[in-house]
Amino acid sequence: MSRPEVLAPAGDRERLEAALDYGADAVYLGGLHFGMRAGAPNFDAQALCEAVRLAHARGVKVYLTVNTLPRSRELALLPQFVSEAVNAGVDAMIVADLGVFEEIRRLAPQMPLHASTQTGIVNYATANVLHRMGAKRVVLARELSLAEIADIRRQTSPELELEVFVHGAMCVSFSGRCLLSAYLTDRDANRGACAQPCRWKYSLVEENRPNLPLPIEETPEGTYILNARDLCMIEHLEEVAAAGVTSFKIEGRAKSAYYVATITNAYRIAADCCAAQTPLPGWVREEVYKVSHRRYCTGFFFGHPNASQYYGTSGYISSCEVVGIVERCEGGRLYGTQRNRFFAGDMVEILSPGTPPVTVRVDALCNADGESIETANHAMMAFSFACDLDIPPRSLLRVATAEPETE
Repeated sequence: MSRPEVLAPAGDRERLEAALDYGADAVYLGGLHFGMRAGAPNFDAQALCEAVRLAHARGVKVYLTVNTLPRSRELALLPQFVSEAVNAGVDAMIVADLGVFEEIRRLAPQMPLHASTQTGIVNYATANVLHRMGAKRVVLARELSLAEIADIRRQTSPELELEVFVHGAMCVSFSGRCLLSAYLTDRDANRGACAQPCRWKYSLVEENRPNLPLPIEETPEGTYILNARDLCMIEHLEEVAAAGVTSFKIEGRAKSAYYVATITNAYRIAADCCAAQTPLPGWVREEVYKVSHRRYCTGFFFGHPNASQYYGTSGYISSCEVVGIVERCEGGRLYGTQRNRFFAGDMVEILSPGTPPVTVRVDALCNADGESIETANHAMMAFSFACDLDIPPRSLLRVATAEPETE
């Protein structure tokens, strides 16, 4: 079995480096315009050039998002945006709007184009039309089952690449084309500014009793009727690959660098196991529960998504917290910079690329001056502690904050 691409999100430079360190084959990121994650820091023209340079030095491809549905007045920004992408050397642009698609083909005929999931590709006919228009890849709608994906694969050119989301948050609406945010908050989800009203708590109000809100289910707590679980296919990549998928996509350009590192690492190893047809190590399966996440499900991949909604709360489950980043190990000590408070005597878990996490005790904790301290409690402070392991730079130190919930 060929090894599908592991495609990781990169919301900024730190998250880009996390994806590169932890095994991404490709990253997708946004510029200052036309991206569906307006809340992420994203990349200006100079930062985009540097991002491509860093990625290409590691043999990693860079895909630039152009996946909003822009209004006519916004199109004037497109020529410069495309020119900056070409100058930076991005490997492809991910496009949702058909007019934008054609305009990019005119402005940059050699630029590979990927048709975004926002296009709503749910059948082979649409995939074939987009391929004839010049799409190198289509990002299939999240609403498809594995059987439907396999059917699309059978009835499209083998030269057309198929990409699907395998992990992360899901919209309740059709492939993200949701009007609820714009209606309630004047923040347009289709232009990158979603306020996530599907995560809000709702009650019903009867017209003649406006001061008497009624919970939608028979509990005083009400219900999060639109709240979708997160997608997790870590245990099913072999089935996804067998359906003919070219690229495993991880959602999360607005997520933390820790999320990007941990989830990319897990899917990198899982994809390698899939290609080698070897069992998935148990520790890899556990990793997806060590990031902040909503309750998991397998989406539509196996037909109708039973239990894909969660009505109790829209909050995240979190069992670990990053406390530091490793700078180097030498002389029997680990040197790093702090991200969250931790204490001498704590048991910390160290996550490095491609290897199972190791647990060490924080002994002989010192500050940057070599003075003994009881706690590392200042953001970005330098610290060191006794450690006789050879830990690579930029490995992550984390502490458990609760028992992982492996539902």
